[in-house]
Amino acid sequence: MRKSGQVLVAGFVLCAMPAFSQGLLYGQTTHAKHYSNSLAPYVVSPQQIVDRMLELADLKSSETLYDLGSGDGRILITAVQRFHAKAVGIEISDALVDSTNDRIRRLGLQNQARVIHGDFMQVDLSSADVVTIYLATDSNEILRPNLEKYLRNGARVVSHDYAVPGWKAKTVDKDLPEARGHLIYLYEMPPKKK
Repeated sequence: MRKSGQVLVAGFVLCAMPAFSQGLLYGQTTHAKHYSNSLAPYVVSPQQIVDRMLELADLKSSETLYDLGSGDGRILITAVQRFHAKAVGIEISDALVDSTNDRIRRLGLQNQARVIHGDFMQVDLSSADVVTIYLATDSNEILRPNLEKYLRNGARVVSHDYAVPGWKAKTVDKDLPEARGHLIYLYEMPPKKK
Protein backbone atom coordinates (compact mmCIF):
# COMPACT_ATOMS: atom_id res chain seq x y z
CA MET A 1 0.00 0.00 0.00
CA ARG A 2 2.84 2.38 0.77
CA LYS A 3 4.32 1.95 -2.71
CA SER A 4 0.96 2.86 -4.26
CA GLY A 5 0.86 6.06 -2.20
CA GLN A 6 4.37 6.96 -3.35
CA VAL A 7 3.36 6.47 -6.98
CA LEU A 8 0.31 8.68 -6.43
CA VAL A 9 2.45 11.43 -4.88
CA ALA A 10 5.02 11.16 -7.68
CA GLY A 11 2.21 11.37 -10.26
CA PHE A 12 0.79 14.47 -8.57
CA VAL A 13 4.20 16.16 -8.53
CA LEU A 14 4.68 15.46 -12.25
CA CYS A 15 1.21 16.80 -13.11
CA ALA A 16 1.78 19.93 -11.07
CA MET A 17 5.13 20.78 -12.68
CA PRO A 18 5.20 24.37 -13.94
CA ALA A 19 5.43 25.29 -17.59
CA PHE A 20 6.01 28.84 -18.64
CA SER A 21 7.57 30.44 -21.63
CA GLN A 22 9.22 33.61 -22.69
CA GLY A 23 9.88 35.68 -25.76
CA LEU A 24 13.31 35.29 -27.30
CA LEU A 25 14.14 36.13 -30.86
CA TYR A 26 13.62 33.67 -33.71
CA GLY A 27 17.29 32.80 -34.27
CA GLN A 28 18.04 31.58 -30.75
CA THR A 29 18.42 27.97 -29.73
CA THR A 30 15.48 26.13 -28.24
CA HIS A 31 17.44 24.52 -25.41
CA ALA A 32 19.67 27.02 -23.68
CA LYS A 33 19.85 25.58 -20.15
CA HIS A 34 17.72 24.23 -17.33
CA TYR A 35 15.32 26.85 -15.94
CA SER A 36 13.82 26.53 -12.49
CA ASN A 37 12.16 29.95 -12.29
CA SER A 38 8.41 29.34 -12.38
CA LEU A 39 5.69 31.85 -11.66
CA ALA A 40 2.69 29.52 -12.00
CA PRO A 41 1.65 25.95 -12.79
CA TYR A 42 0.80 24.86 -16.33
CA VAL A 43 -2.93 25.29 -16.92
CA VAL A 44 -4.45 25.17 -20.40
CA SER A 45 -6.62 28.08 -21.57
CA PRO A 46 -9.82 26.89 -23.28
CA GLN A 47 -9.85 27.57 -27.03
CA GLN A 48 -12.82 29.99 -26.69
CA ILE A 49 -10.73 32.06 -24.28
CA VAL A 50 -7.73 32.00 -26.64
CA ASP A 51 -9.91 33.21 -29.52
CA ARG A 52 -11.40 36.00 -27.43
CA MET A 53 -8.00 37.09 -26.05
CA LEU A 54 -6.66 37.57 -29.55
CA GLU A 55 -9.84 39.29 -30.74
CA LEU A 56 -9.66 41.75 -27.83
CA ALA A 57 -5.99 42.40 -28.59
CA ASP A 58 -7.00 43.30 -32.16
CA LEU A 59 -4.00 41.28 -33.38
CA LYS A 60 -2.96 42.24 -36.91
CA SER A 61 -1.10 40.28 -39.58
CA SER A 62 1.85 42.70 -39.45
CA GLU A 63 2.34 42.15 -35.70
CA THR A 64 4.28 39.80 -33.46
CA LEU A 65 2.70 38.11 -30.46
CA TYR A 66 4.69 36.80 -27.51
CA ASP A 67 3.05 34.18 -25.29
CA LEU A 68 4.76 34.00 -21.90
CA GLY A 69 4.29 30.44 -20.73
CA SER A 70 3.15 29.10 -24.08
CA GLY A 71 2.30 25.59 -22.85
CA ASP A 72 0.85 23.51 -25.70
CA GLY A 73 1.15 26.43 -28.15
CA ARG A 74 -2.54 26.94 -28.83
CA ILE A 75 -2.26 30.74 -28.57
CA LEU A 76 0.69 30.76 -30.99
CA ILE A 77 -1.01 28.49 -33.50
CA THR A 78 -4.26 30.46 -33.33
CA ALA A 79 -2.37 33.76 -33.79
CA VAL A 80 -0.76 32.41 -36.97
CA GLN A 81 -3.67 30.46 -38.46
CA ARG A 82 -6.51 32.86 -37.69
CA PHE A 83 -4.81 36.26 -37.51
CA HIS A 84 -1.78 35.63 -39.81
CA ALA A 85 0.57 37.19 -37.24
CA LYS A 86 4.02 36.00 -36.19
CA ALA A 87 4.18 34.31 -32.81
CA VAL A 88 6.94 33.54 -30.29
CA GLY A 89 6.37 31.38 -27.25
CA ILE A 90 8.60 31.20 -24.22
CA GLU A 91 8.27 27.98 -22.28
CA ILE A 92 10.16 26.61 -19.30
CA SER A 93 9.22 22.94 -19.84
CA ASP A 94 11.51 21.00 -22.22
CA ALA A 95 8.74 18.52 -23.03
CA LEU A 96 6.26 21.26 -23.95
CA VAL A 97 8.85 23.10 -26.05
CA ASP A 98 9.61 19.92 -28.00
CA SER A 99 5.99 18.83 -28.49
CA THR A 100 4.79 22.30 -29.49
CA ASN A 101 7.65 22.88 -31.93
CA ASP A 102 6.90 19.43 -33.44
CA ARG A 103 3.24 20.40 -33.83
CA ILE A 104 4.19 23.73 -35.41
CA ARG A 105 6.40 21.86 -37.92
CA ARG A 106 3.67 19.33 -38.71
CA LEU A 107 1.28 22.22 -39.42
CA GLY A 108 3.88 23.91 -41.65
CA LEU A 109 3.93 27.06 -39.50
CA GLN A 110 7.64 27.07 -38.60
CA ASN A 111 8.26 30.31 -40.55
CA GLN A 112 5.65 32.16 -38.47
CA ALA A 113 5.74 30.53 -35.02
CA ARG A 114 8.35 29.18 -32.68
CA VAL A 115 8.65 28.16 -29.04
CA ILE A 116 11.87 28.84 -27.20
CA HIS A 117 13.01 27.16 -24.01
CA GLY A 118 13.63 29.97 -21.55
CA ASP A 119 12.71 32.06 -18.55
CA PHE A 120 10.48 34.95 -19.61
CA MET A 121 11.77 37.09 -16.74
CA GLN A 122 15.08 37.26 -18.65
CA VAL A 123 13.67 38.04 -22.10
CA ASP A 124 13.78 41.23 -24.12
CA LEU A 125 10.16 41.82 -25.15
CA SER A 126 10.80 44.97 -27.18
CA SER A 127 9.72 43.39 -30.49
CA ALA A 128 6.31 42.34 -29.09
CA ASP A 129 3.16 44.07 -30.28
CA VAL A 130 0.95 41.80 -28.14
CA VAL A 131 1.88 39.79 -25.04
CA THR A 132 -0.42 37.10 -23.65
CA ILE A 133 -0.18 35.78 -20.10
CA TYR A 134 -2.01 33.37 -17.81
CA LEU A 135 -0.34 33.96 -14.45
CA ALA A 136 -1.67 34.65 -10.96
CA THR A 137 -2.03 38.26 -9.82
CA ASP A 138 1.14 38.20 -7.69
CA SER A 139 3.11 36.77 -10.63
CA ASN A 140 1.71 39.51 -12.88
CA GLU A 141 3.00 42.02 -10.35
CA ILE A 142 6.47 40.48 -10.54
CA LEU A 143 6.36 40.53 -14.36
CA ARG A 144 4.99 44.09 -14.65
CA PRO A 145 8.36 45.96 -14.45
CA ASN A 146 9.68 43.89 -17.40
CA LEU A 147 6.59 44.68 -19.44
CA GLU A 148 6.94 48.38 -18.61
CA LYS A 149 10.64 48.31 -19.46
CA TYR A 150 10.38 46.60 -22.85
CA LEU A 151 6.95 47.25 -24.36
CA ARG A 152 6.49 50.31 -26.52
CA ASN A 153 3.57 52.72 -26.66
CA GLY A 154 0.48 50.98 -28.02
CA ALA A 155 1.64 47.41 -27.32
CA ARG A 156 -1.12 45.32 -25.77
CA VAL A 157 -1.02 42.88 -22.87
CA VAL A 158 -3.86 40.36 -22.57
CA SER A 159 -4.20 38.47 -19.29
CA HIS A 160 -6.45 35.47 -18.77
CA ASP A 161 -8.30 35.58 -15.43
CA TYR A 162 -5.85 37.73 -13.43
CA ALA A 163 -5.33 41.50 -13.32
CA VAL A 164 -1.96 43.23 -13.48
CA PRO A 165 -1.73 45.17 -10.18
CA GLY A 166 -1.13 48.88 -10.65
CA TRP A 167 -2.47 48.96 -14.23
CA LYS A 168 -5.88 50.13 -15.38
CA ALA A 169 -7.42 47.75 -17.88
CA LYS A 170 -8.71 49.19 -21.14
CA THR A 171 -11.27 46.36 -21.18
CA VAL A 172 -12.32 43.59 -18.81
CA ASP A 173 -14.31 40.98 -20.71
CA LYS A 174 -16.45 38.86 -18.42
CA ASP A 175 -19.40 38.09 -20.69
CA LEU A 176 -18.11 34.90 -22.26
CA PRO A 177 -21.10 32.61 -22.85
CA GLU A 178 -19.07 29.42 -23.45
CA ALA A 179 -16.53 30.12 -20.70
CA ARG A 180 -18.41 31.29 -17.63
CA GLY A 181 -16.33 32.40 -14.71
CA HIS A 182 -13.38 33.48 -16.87
CA LEU A 183 -12.14 37.06 -17.21
CA ILE A 184 -9.92 38.59 -19.86
CA TYR A 185 -8.02 41.79 -19.11
CA LEU A 186 -6.78 43.96 -21.97
CA TYR A 187 -4.10 46.56 -21.26
CA GLU A 188 -2.53 49.05 -23.67
CA MET A 189 0.90 50.42 -22.94
CA PRO A 190 1.02 54.20 -22.53
CA PRO A 191 3.87 56.38 -23.81
CA LYS A 192 7.01 55.98 -21.71
CA LYS A 193 7.57 58.65 -19.06
CA LYS A 194 10.61 60.84 -19.65
